[in-house]
Amino acid sequence: MAKVNPIQLQKHLKGMDYPASKDDLIKHAQAHGADENALAVLNELPDEEYETPAEVSKAVGQVE
Repeated sequence: MAKVNPIQLQKHLKGMDYPASKDDLIKHAQAHGADENALAVLNELPDEEYETPAEVSKAVGQVE
């Protein structure tokens, strides 16, 4: 899997209300112009609630 720039990913998630589910993250990123690579990485995340942007970044680092 290709790596995703964590700063770019957080830009696509800007304004996200937390806690957020994996599906919420994907929908929000799609609505904010995330590319296929970023969406693919989000799809690989564990299906759980994320309390903060930092939790999302940590989870992304573990799946890459």
